[in-house]
Amino acid sequence: MKKTLIIGASPNPSRYAYLAANMLQSKGHEIVNVGIKRGAVAGVEIEEPGHIHSDIHTITLYIGPHLQPQYVDYILKTKPKRVVFNPGTENATLEDLLEKNDIETIEACTLVLLSTGQY
Repeated sequence: MKKTLIIGASPNPSRYAYLAANMLQSKGHEIVNVGIKRGAVAGVEIEEPGHIHSDIHTITLYIGPHLQPQYVDYILKTKPKRVVFNPGTENATLEDLLEKNDIETIEACTLVLLSTGQY
């Protein structure tokens, strides 16, 4: 199982980040929710970016490119094996930076990857 950090976590059931958190949990993946909203998703509290988790396999992004710069140091310090850029979060500059730091990047939908067994 791939421990996954969700950047842009939201307690709003209509948000894709909310759906992804629940699907990740249902498929047996441990999650960490990070965002600016207060609350919990899939039974896991949403935390502000700050605490560095050293055991993250995948970060899945649910924030647009205009918000990503404030998370760059956090992502690099977390040292995930890969970062998933969900639709609408694609950012060639950030992808290049991550790849230069030996972090795999993928432009894909986490929900689709999970649904098709490709996660």
